[in-house]
Amino acid sequence: MKKIRLKDEYPWFSGDEYIEISDEIAEVFVEFAKEERRYKRNKYNHRAFYSLDVDDGIEAEMLFVSLSPQEIYERKVTQGEIYAAINSLPEKQAKRIYAHFFQDMSMTQIGRIEGVSKMAVSKSIESGLKKIEKLLKNGFTKD
Repeated sequence: MKKIRLKDEYPWFSGDEYIEISDEIAEVFVEFAKEERRYKRNKYNHRAFYSLDVDDGIEAEMLFVSLSPQEIYERKVTQGEIYAAINSLPEKQAKRIYAHFFQDMSMTQIGRIEGVSKMAVSKSIESGLKKIEKLLKNGFTKD
């Protein structure tokens, strides 16, 4: 007979309880752990990672939910407000935010291009985002 801790075998188990199991059952647990490790290793070795972001888009199409006209309008208005708020920022700050969030550039890349430190870019973007948040909370719209 072997003792096992239930929390080790069943992560969702909240107690800290030990039980005795037969040697045959203990062997099943050991074999299962080996099979799981083997499966994960094979999945990694064969690069069998599946994502909804694959290029064929089949899975992403299945998840597509059509929006109502009202939702489309609300998104456009919100997007317009965000662009207007970004345009109200100082030019350098607006360019940094645009490069980071819309062009997926890292802060290090932006800093290298501008000849400044990553920290300067980070502080600038953070400050800009706070200004944008404040503008949007106050009902900012560009006429």
